[in-house]
Amino acid sequence: MSTADLPGVDAPVLDPDDARDMLDRQTEVLELIAAAAPLHDVLAEILNSLERLIPGARCSVLLLDRERRTLHHGAAPSLPVPYVAAIDGLAIGDHAGSCGTAAALNTAVVTADVRTDPRWVEYRAHAESAGLRSCWSTPIQGRDGMPVGTFAVYHDAPHRPSGREQLLVDRFTHLASVAIEHAGLVGDLVASEERFRRSFDDNSLGMALVGLDRRIARCNTALASLARGRAGLVGGGLADVVTPREGSLDARLDELHRDGAAPVVFEALLRPQGHRDVEVEVTVSLLHDREGDPAQYVVNVFDLTERRAAERHRRARLEAETARRTAEEHSRAKSDLLAAVGHEARTPIQAIVGFAELLGTLDLDEARRQEALDRISAAAGHVMDLLADVLDLSRIEAGALPLAVERVVVGEVVAEVFGLLSTKAEQRRVELSHDVADETVLADRRRLRQVLLNLVGNSIRHGRPGGHVTVRSGLTSDRGWVVTYVDDDGPGIPHDFIPRAFTAFARPKRPAAQRGSRIDGEPGADEGIGLGLGLAHGLAEAMGGELSVGRSGPDGTSMVLRLPTGKADAR
Repeated sequence: MSTADLPGVDAPVLDPDDARDMLDRQTEVLELIAAAAPLHDVLAEILNSLERLIPGARCSVLLLDRERRTLHHGAAPSLPVPYVAAIDGLAIGDHAGSCGTAAALNTAVVTADVRTDPRWVEYRAHAESAGLRSCWSTPIQGRDGMPVGTFAVYHDAPHRPSGREQLLVDRFTHLASVAIEHAGLVGDLVASEERFRRSFDDNSLGMALVGLDRRIARCNTALASLARGRAGLVGGGLADVVTPREGSLDARLDELHRDGAAPVVFEALLRPQGHRDVEVEVTVSLLHDREGDPAQYVVNVFDLTERRAAERHRRARLEAETARRTAEEHSRAKSDLLAAVGHEARTPIQAIVGFAELLGTLDLDEARRQEALDRISAAAGHVMDLLADVLDLSRIEAGALPLAVERVVVGEVVAEVFGLLSTKAEQRRVELSHDVADETVLADRRRLRQVLLNLVGNSIRHGRPGGHVTVRSGLTSDRGWVVTYVDDDGPGIPHDFIPRAFTAFARPKRPAAQRGSRIDGEPGADEGIGLGLGLAHGLAEAMGGELSVGRSGPDGTSMVLRLPTGKADAR
């Protein structure tokens, strides 16, 4: 039950100014959610927004530990620290104050005066010492309809919510639910990617992910070492690397496409360039997507050269099977989470639609209506961009990214990017300039714009306020490549982070001085979940190009993008 269902509460009414202000606040919160800001920061922004809309109110969010049935501090920017500490960890129940009761009963609880309400007996002294006289608390419900936390509004005098106040609290309580669910989803996604990376990249067993075209999409360090650093493993055919002792590789892989087929295991020769063949045991399983269709092969390669003893060989097969299952489970979990992002990212959009419908019922002039709708559309775009980035990264890793390669004028794309980012640059007082001739490259125009948007956007966001961002390009001496540089005068990428700069979900730890250099109202420089550079790197490689860090130091960073022209001299 929401506050609107409580007896004695007036019918909800919002005037146009309230509705416009609420929409502006909601848009700011959704932008934080889309940028994967820390949950505490998002909740604090929600509470600050509501406190500005309800003068005299002091608000808090407590997060529910369902297993222990206790409430814990989420955010409370205006409450005294001793009071926050006193209620942190309180057990929920029928007489556990407003918040503990609301969480236990899954219904809104209004306490007009804590001095007389029997539910406040155990917490009355804490409230009075904090100067709090009234509290109404609304459960924050998760996707299953059960509480994940509580949203409380306090006053310094006896108080009951008006219709306007309860409507505002209901709207911001729903926004807090969106933030909590989204934070949990992003955290699960990052943890899953890290588990997969460690089980794959750091495994001592040679491993590869192979597309249905039977070309290697990804391999780990152990396989590259086993192949004696053989160049071009990624993108090459699996048949060029391993040759079964009996039968053909295609025949072995075809067996996996029969209904109920088990993983195939066979001995083969691995052929490193310039070295003797290596005897290996290969285990291949077929990984399916969420719809049950074949997606890619998981290949494990085990060196048998020194391990012919029966017991050691048996142990090796057990290790290979364990590694196969681990990689398959983590790959499936990652795919499930990516699909879940596609579903869950719609939740903030549904919130936007709800407010847009509310806006449509108010009598605003056309200019103000359009401004509000444009802001809602922009916030929705942020969320959908996050979803698109995650899905693009998945396609790149699977070698299934669709491209429409054509001749593209680099200068035209740079101009488009500057136009799209001009507002962001103005907010940070960053001057954008370019020195780009009419060079053409073979690329997918939309993907090239996506790469440059990321690079220039990073330079604006992480560069110095009031600084400069310059894009310049030129042909290589053989006219086979166009090299584009994106330069800024920011503090640079941390030196120890550069080797991981293009790893998905990796984020640098920036000094506090850099984190505090943003201008008022601008999202922090550390926001995001680490997709941008990894995605840009994957897109550049998919178009046959390269992306690297040219230089980075206290005087700025230069990112280098190389793309083919398709017109190299024959010399």
